[in-house]
Amino acid sequence: MSSDILSQPVNVEDYGLIFFGVQKNVGPAGVVVVIVREDLIRDDLPEYVPTMLKYKTQADADSLYNTPPCYGIYICGLVFKWVKSMGGLKAMQAHNEKKAKILYDFLDESKMFKGTVVKEDRSLMNVPFVTGNDELDAKFVKEATAAGFVNLKGHRSVGGMRASIYNAMPIEGVEKLVAFMKDFEEKNS
Repeated sequence: MSSDILSQPVNVEDYGLIFFGVQKNVGPAGVVVVIVREDLIRDDLPEYVPTMLKYKTQADADSLYNTPPCYGIYICGLVFKWVKSMGGLKAMQAHNEKKAKILYDFLDESKMFKGTVVKEDRSLMNVPFVTGNDELDAKFVKEATAAGFVNLKGHRSVGGMRASIYNAMPIEGVEKLVAFMKDFEEKNS
């Protein structure tokens, strides 16, 4: 689980355009942040480029060409304040690395559960795993849901399970999930 890239500041001058969705870790889905280099804010674009991607239109209107998603932006502001109160980005990174380590360490030692992503590509936010048996996976999801662990069913395209441990997930939540998984493993081995 490499986080070297996360610990490096991003020099926005190295990029022509940075576009990212804020969903899950910063705010509600649908809010995006776009940083565009000045020379890319121009009028001479092909006809087929949609208005929303003509950044000159947005720049000329002070990013108010359309009604901005005020509530979403407000939520992002609250999240930024919360991250700052938690110690900032470096503290949040350490928090997320600790949470992920707890879960990945369990998966690496478990005889029943296995992570599905090679170590060097593991996410700090989404941890997919399987038992290797579709019926046992379904039983785990059902019992986990009954125990208060929601949305563990894996993505429809890959199956298995997925624990989403975004910024707001406390370490205690991951610890409780691992305790539940250990108990499930003991009862179903």
